[in-house]
Amino acid sequence: MMGRGLFAGAKMAKDRQKFRWSDRRYKKRMLKLRAKHDPLAGSTQAKGIVIEKVGIEAKQPNSGIRKAVKISLIKNGNKLTAFAPGDGAINFIDEHDEVMVEGIGGRMGRSYGDIPGVRYKVIQVNGVSLNEMVRGRKEKPIR
Repeated sequence: MMGRGLFAGAKMAKDRQKFRWSDRRYKKRMLKLRAKHDPLAGSTQAKGIVIEKVGIEAKQPNSGIRKAVKISLIKNGNKLTAFAPGDGAINFIDEHDEVMVEGIGGRMGRSYGDIPGVRYKVIQVNGVSLNEMVRGRKEKPIR
């Protein structure tokens, strides 16, 4: 029952807090569930080592093989798949390279576009921007 009367403000505030837990977004935020199951552990970017190059088939109605890499993160050893954006970008990435990954920009941290199950994209290879290498402005460093 809702508190009424002169000194009911405290009860109303307490009830409101109680019922907020039935909102799934509030619950997820308060229990920090996003950061707990996220491979990047709440951070925006992370470095990893390339394990292998893979081709991922695009979802219907599109066709084509989207180039991606399997990565083992340095900070926690988690394995994930990251998309290599750009024409011929996969040629600049080799196995055992150190790459920087970030979210691909899909809704609520999910996959994007026609690439099924891929939530991350490669932005740097051995400390040099992948975009710059694809455009031919920079060379890939030998390490």
